[in-house]
Amino acid sequence: MAQSQPNGNSAQAKTVGYIGLGNAGYPLASTLARAGYQLVVRDADPSRAEQFSKEHSDAAQATKPDDASAFKDVDVLVTMLPNGSIVRDVLLGSSGVASAMKSGSVIIDTSSSSPFHTRETGKLLQKANPGVTLIDSPVTQEYAHALAKGDATLMVGCSDQAALDLAMPVLKVMGKHVFVMGELGAGHAMKTLNNYTSAASIMGLCDALITGQKFGLDPAKMVDVMNVGTGVNFSTKESFRTDGLTRNFASGYQLSLLLKDMKIARTLIDEMGPHSALSDLIVDSFAESDKIAGPGACHTQVIEGWEKRAGIQLKQKKE
Repeated sequence: MAQSQPNGNSAQAKTVGYIGLGNAGYPLASTLARAGYQLVVRDADPSRAEQFSKEHSDAAQATKPDDASAFKDVDVLVTMLPNGSIVRDVLLGSSGVASAMKSGSVIIDTSSSSPFHTRETGKLLQKANPGVTLIDSPVTQEYAHALAKGDATLMVGCSDQAALDLAMPVLKVMGKHVFVMGELGAGHAMKTLNNYTSAASIMGLCDALITGQKFGLDPAKMVDVMNVGTGVNFSTKESFRTDGLTRNFASGYQLSLLLKDMKIARTLIDEMGPHSALSDLIVDSFAESDKIAGPGACHTQVIEGWEKRAGIQLKQKKE
């Protein structure tokens, strides 16, 4: 989809709040600043918001983390936070921003969360401030660093057409591809299943690389073959090729977050039925790797669990 710019129409958002300026939030918020939106930004680390405000002169920093009034005039609020519980607390907790937001405004949650939790948050929001609507619109990407270029893929769940109409221009600035998947929670369901599919390919790739090297194959050359064969996937094209095999481990996506998403995926699969043994294998294997790699580990360090079990380390690819 083509990007949309603010045009001054009364039905279109002019001021956007943005909470969560981490590895994904910062570049996404930057696309909105470059598009001309007036931004109010906040992060758990105030220095991130300060840095953003310095880089984008039209962006105002919400100076106090507990000051909900900083967002009282925003038409759209975007959140990009570690999980749904934090999103709910930021919106509806003791210093929740939703209480200060004006009627007719929209919250776009781009975080990765449980679809069931998101639907419950939507119900709680309607009780707390019926004039504000929640939309879920998590993010994925076709290639590394797509978010910074406004080329993200957004998966949208929304139960209110008027809210979706207000949010859509903002969504189109952040994303090259915007897919409306259904009612509230549908975006997070799609994100979860997308990540589950990706994780399954990572698991297969780890098996293949370890087995191949033990047989005598070169892991980097194996990935080259896969990238022009049927084994191609995001990890062979991007993250494992650039960050895993090189052992840079700097993809910007933490293994702990991927593990969190896989636990959400397993719950979603179990709720919908039937149970999948693959979901157990992924969660258990990734949990083991997460313990080995340690806090803050890059998701490509998942290979360390396989390396420990196999008693080898993958040959490092020269950059």
